[in-house]
Amino acid sequence: MIDLATIDRIIEAAQIEQVVSDYVTLRKRGVNLIGLCPFHNEKTPSFTVSPAKGICKCFGCGKGGNAVNFIMEIEQLNYYEALKHLAKKYNIEVVEKEMTAEQLATQNDRESMLVVNAYAQKYFSTLLHEHIDGKSIGLSYFKERGFSEAIIKKFQLGYSLDQRDAFTQEAIKQGYKKEYLVKTGLTLESETGNSLADRFRGRVLFPVHSISGKIVAFGGRILKKDDKMAKYLNSPESEVYHKSNELYGIFFAKQAIVKNDRCFLVEGYTDVISMHQSGIENVVASSGTSLTQGQIKLIHRFTPNITVIYDGDAAGIKASIRGIDMLLEEGMNVKVVLLPEGEDPDSFAKKQNASDFIAYIEQNSLDFISFKAKLLLEDAGNDPIKRAHLITDIVRSISVIPDNIIRSVYIKECSILMSINENVLYNEINKLKRDAREKELGLAYKEKKHFPQENIPINTTQTVENNFDQQELNLLRYVVRYGELNLFPKKTEATTENNPTVIAYICNELEADELSLYNPLHALLLENAKNQLHHPDFKAENHFLKHPNPAISQLALNLATDKYTLSATQAKQLDKETDHLHHLVPKAVYEFKNKIILHRISEKMQEMKIANDEKNATRMDELMHELNALNEVKKALSKELGERIIIKF
Repeated sequence: MIDLATIDRIIEAAQIEQVVSDYVTLRKRGVNLIGLCPFHNEKTPSFTVSPAKGICKCFGCGKGGNAVNFIMEIEQLNYYEALKHLAKKYNIEVVEKEMTAEQLATQNDRESMLVVNAYAQKYFSTLLHEHIDGKSIGLSYFKERGFSEAIIKKFQLGYSLDQRDAFTQEAIKQGYKKEYLVKTGLTLESETGNSLADRFRGRVLFPVHSISGKIVAFGGRILKKDDKMAKYLNSPESEVYHKSNELYGIFFAKQAIVKNDRCFLVEGYTDVISMHQSGIENVVASSGTSLTQGQIKLIHRFTPNITVIYDGDAAGIKASIRGIDMLLEEGMNVKVVLLPEGEDPDSFAKKQNASDFIAYIEQNSLDFISFKAKLLLEDAGNDPIKRAHLITDIVRSISVIPDNIIRSVYIKECSILMSINENVLYNEINKLKRDAREKELGLAYKEKKHFPQENIPINTTQTVENNFDQQELNLLRYVVRYGELNLFPKKTEATTENNPTVIAYICNELEADELSLYNPLHALLLENAKNQLHHPDFKAENHFLKHPNPAISQLALNLATDKYTLSATQAKQLDKETDHLHHLVPKAVYEFKNKIILHRISEKMQEMKIANDEKNATRMDELMHELNALNEVKKALSKELGERIIIKF
């Protein structure tokens, strides 16, 4: 870990205009600098650098942040790697926090295992190209698969001799410890410890690279026919390899994924290699394992857009289709492509050039509803029960989508495709989301939220279909820009006790009504703001723009910057906001509460329609009583909002 003092030195030294100018040609525009965005193709410069604030932002694609964020994005590094990158640029010695003996031992183990893996890769690659067996068996196999010499070297493919312990003995001879050969899984040790053997003997090797290019594991394919041995054999889990967090090819694909703003997901090693050879580099593989959340998050670091490519094996598709729901839940935009019968990405790529392959994908990609329906309707036929199960399956997929607008679009599409009323789908999705929420919290669903003065029940425990992002962002804008300021101007008679800071006021108002922000990132930022209030030197905007969590710093950047460069008059008007926070901030809080009430009224109206259709008089009476109570709260909030003075600068 880098100690906080060193982090502060790096951030203070890193001048945003100097850092960005290493990658972007900048020219002066007023107090700022401007250039062409390095993150997307554009002809008119929209990438703005503010030396005064120490931030940059593209008003086209929205990317930017402070110097650390910029390096993280453009070099595809994590937070600490970016800090070290900047430290090197500014000749700052990186002082890392002293680790415990246990932490030091773990780090030494990791480094030793990575060194062993790097040696193994060079050893296996050398055998492939220089040993008589490597050339006649391993290299011949790769050439038969259609792999060029260049692509074989790019992916650092190799071969392990079909001898019991050739690799192990050579590694030990070169000074590598048996302990780390065993820990990496390259060497197998007998229970007695008296016998060692090579795990991958007689196999061609596919090194697995981490996102930073380090060798963390190997996959080995056997070449001789042996029913008693697995066709593919992979490195075991270790300190350096957690298969649920790794994707084959991510190191070679990450820049192409960012450039194309899309990732192709395939199954195996050779699928990735063949697509690279055909000119398609934004591709990764799950390496035959079920897709995991860790792998999805890894892709999401580079793009929200993913196209899953399946071969024509229907049984295999049905077995792996659960991965689509996981992609949707992570907020990915998912397309699915089914290759022609008998083809897989490996074979299909060999017959196509990049443009033809991409053209096929564009012409044949389906959204997940159309794909699921097409796949499963054949089994359902005209059986109404099977069709009902199919609809439930699709609705369950829609329910996990976090974006409300996208979810609404899919509900409409499902309604048309399956000839079923949208309200029925909404009702089922609400039920699924309530059930998931209850399971997560371990609590029974109940309407317990209320406003103290009215004592009117308002439900906010369920996940909300309506989109609260705009109201939440309005609140957070004041938190980021003016969070540490007192709500009332000094010229008023407010005392310290009844003159809270902007952050304290917003938090107190929400807590009084047992409300919270629905967007997890928004809630995280507000919670962090609340925790920082006791620090005497806390400046909200500076704190959040330099926050180590890139998601928070990016959000703060969006809230702290205006979409267009302000004129002198506009800047003066914006400065006047601080004189009117006692009007503006409460208004934003009331607007958030009002949106909750409006949504709840809409929800009750939908429930009443269903109860009316079912001729359930008892439920109708209950809902009418709840609706009347909610309307009373709405009137009270409307009065507050209506009586608020509209400030005109």
